[in-house]
Amino acid sequence: MADQGIAERGLREAVGPFPERRNAGTEHFDVLIVGAGLSGIGAGYHLQARCPGMSHALLESRGTIGGTWDLFRYPGIRSDSDMYTLGYSFRPWVGDKSIADGPSILSYVRDTAREFGIDQRIRFHHRVQRASWSSADACWLVEAERTDTGETVRLTCGFLLMCSGYYSYAAGHAPEFPGADIFGGQIVHPQFWPEKLDYAGKRVVVIGSGATAVTVVPEMAKTAAHVTMLQRSPTYIVARPSEDKAANWLREHLPAKLAYRMARLKNMALGMYFYRLARKKPEKTKQQIIAMAQRALGPDYDVGTHFTPSYKPWDQRLCLVPDADLFHAIRGGKASVATGHIETFTETGIRLKSGEEVAADTIVVATGLKLNLLGDVTLSVDGSTVDLSKALAYKGMMFSGVPNLASVIGYTNASWTLKADITCEYVCRLLNHMKRRGLEAATPRRDPGVEEEPFISLTSGYVQRGIDMLPKQGSKRPWKLHRNYAMDAMALRFGRVANGMEFTRR
Repeated sequence: MADQGIAERGLREAVGPFPERRNAGTEHFDVLIVGAGLSGIGAGYHLQARCPGMSHALLESRGTIGGTWDLFRYPGIRSDSDMYTLGYSFRPWVGDKSIADGPSILSYVRDTAREFGIDQRIRFHHRVQRASWSSADACWLVEAERTDTGETVRLTCGFLLMCSGYYSYAAGHAPEFPGADIFGGQIVHPQFWPEKLDYAGKRVVVIGSGATAVTVVPEMAKTAAHVTMLQRSPTYIVARPSEDKAANWLREHLPAKLAYRMARLKNMALGMYFYRLARKKPEKTKQQIIAMAQRALGPDYDVGTHFTPSYKPWDQRLCLVPDADLFHAIRGGKASVATGHIETFTETGIRLKSGEEVAADTIVVATGLKLNLLGDVTLSVDGSTVDLSKALAYKGMMFSGVPNLASVIGYTNASWTLKADITCEYVCRLLNHMKRRGLEAATPRRDPGVEEEPFISLTSGYVQRGIDMLPKQGSKRPWKLHRNYAMDAMALRFGRVANGMEFTRR
């Protein structure tokens, strides 16, 4: 079946892996990438570098490049991963800070798009709403709404690569708090930060203790009268220098690409080591993290109440604070932590079930994201709607029974881009494999002997709220997620492309 003659192979190689399937007046691409954020720009690079000659375009619902790093505008926004692993494998990060602020990351993504000409392939204001696969035509019909004009645009493609992230851009998680309507101040959500919010000299309460909260609190504390981080339960918080001295030394003494590669390898190795240690010796790791907080906050601070979680390290994602800024704000009296359950909002703040009153002029509801795997895109295969919650994830990127579609989903226990890079490399391997053999469709097929397991094992609130909409992972390869870069890199770069996959021709 794989050999159909030299002439046919030559013809297919000349036209690409996906022959003409376009309807009259419908623009066709070999590959469409959905999203022009960190993942989408990376995917654009890998596709043009590894699959030359394949036509492709990026569809972006907003009017600019950057995704998360353009959407979020709250004070102090930054990465909680180092830039030597959050940065792309193909373009060195040359900034002084390893833990970079949001505007610097946004500039890095946009500069990458310009440097490699990826920005010229982006169709802005294209919000993809539906994608329908036709086995008869071996292509996807993609329908997108023009957010600037309201018109519907239809495109076709042979392969669909989703780089739209894992959360909803339209809404964050916003619980309904009793009494919110009588609060006399302003209530804001970090995902929709008001452009001219004035909190100077005011009392601020930030509800939450996740990555956003620990970023917002020390930044707002610089000008606010006082900031209280109000948490229902504690989170593991780890301090780390914002600058990587070893990486900066390497950059001063070695060529930029070599220095970046060495710093990247160092940080990947340290990250994998720490994660493995935390999972193997959770109690010891827990005590070390708590002891670090105690040293930063002083011997008299009650870390038992405010910084000692009830769960094991990495049952939820750890929070990183660069240069211990949160701890410094608390120790300096500009910020504080209150731990307890909210009973009601009041005219002047929040009352806890313990009876404690927390005064506020402004309340920031940093209660998390709303999980959304494919950006509200409705999928169908040969007329039947696809329910991804019933699917099994293949190599952490494709879905059982869904042909020619992959989704870039980064790590939860390491930098997002590490997994994004090797996912795109595998997609390019798959596309080239299909091109060489004259294949038109690749569909992961379930192994009956594979048992289902949760797609993400974190107990974080945003994960548990959306766990029912996620696909499942399997109990063995290629359906198993390792959450280990070294294992994934070997499998996706050098492992068999075709295991567990059904290939078809027209």
